[in-house]
Amino acid sequence: MKKIQIFVIIFVLMIMFIPVQSLAVKDKNITERNNTTSNLMNDKEKQKNSVDEYTRKYGSEGYGTTAYILNVVRIYSIPFCFVGIVVGALYQYVLGTRRLDAKHKGFGLIIMFSTLLVISQILPLIFAIVVRGWGD
Repeated sequence: MKKIQIFVIIFVLMIMFIPVQSLAVKDKNITERNNTTSNLMNDKEKQKNSVDEYTRKYGSEGYGTTAYILNVVRIYSIPFCFVGIVVGALYQYVLGTRRLDAKHKGFGLIIMFSTLLVISQILPLIFAIVVRGWGD
């Protein structure tokens, strides 16, 4: 029970520091609000340019779009999988000390998210090798 209390205290302390940091950033954000629409348009153009870059690189619109999607999945899978691994570790090492089913659930979560992380990191490489190496 003490481990859970320590974890909750650390979590609450981390959440308490977020508003302090946001106050320092708030003044900066006020000046940037006027540029929000132009920033959104710039982001949309950057995304379109990225897809066009992949299309030129792979020689096909379908391959370019697929490569872009795989790259986005590769980038966003890292924090998602690390959070899943941390949750699995909490189940296995904190809750699993008292209950065996929680320990097995945590181990399964760790294995699942580790496998998902490896697959999402290697899949774009395999796609690039297959399309560029054996493609048209």
